[in-house]
Amino acid sequence: MSLLQQRIQKIEQDIQAACDRSGRNRADVSIVAVTKSVSAARTSAVLEAGIRQLGENRAEGLLGKQEAIPNGAEWHFIGNVQSRKVKDIINRIDYLHSVDRLSIAKEIQKRADQRVDCFIQVNVSGEESKSGISPSELDQFIEEVGTYDKIRVVGLMTMAPFTKNDDEIRTIFRSLRELRDGIAARNLPFAPCPYLSMGMSNDYIIAIEEGATHVRIGTALVGAESEEDG
Repeated sequence: MSLLQQRIQKIEQDIQAACDRSGRNRADVSIVAVTKSVSAARTSAVLEAGIRQLGENRAEGLLGKQEAIPNGAEWHFIGNVQSRKVKDIINRIDYLHSVDRLSIAKEIQKRADQRVDCFIQVNVSGEESKSGISPSELDQFIEEVGTYDKIRVVGLMTMAPFTKNDDEIRTIFRSLRELRDGIAARNLPFAPCPYLSMGMSNDYIIAIEEGATHVRIGTALVGAESEEDG
């Protein structure tokens, strides 16, 4: 068994255990393999190992990988996107995880050939170093985004602080779930909001216990480009 297969097996075991503890169905959790730091060859290996959902955070990285991997993947753009770069990616992705300002929404409306499934990025922790709108701005932002018919709000996304305090991390994820539940309860046709994109290599287990539907796992899954994978 290769190192990649071993990592995937470990992650699958962790996910199943977290689902069991929280009374969830494993099928309701998607792994997004964050391949931004590895080559197209290693990304292809991830795809061949059965992980179809791939995440990139730069336009150049996304387009380069797509040239090398022409089909079989579902592409997630997970990074902060500049307004001027929207045109380069918006018709090449399945999900955009980082809508956090109206300038991005306007560019999507202008450039998208069809409706795009988007996550609204929320800065639940309030850290200045993180992108995202504040929880207090979310309802108004959702209403404003609803005026653009090329955007479907399928969920919310956040990043927890990098800390060893699991209770703090859990509180952040729980808060995002509560915000999502509030939007979903409104039954807005343009914002069904069934999904939660939260949890990375260091905290995806907690995220799943708190309701994550999409966990964005990089190093813990794809490893480092320099390692042997025999």
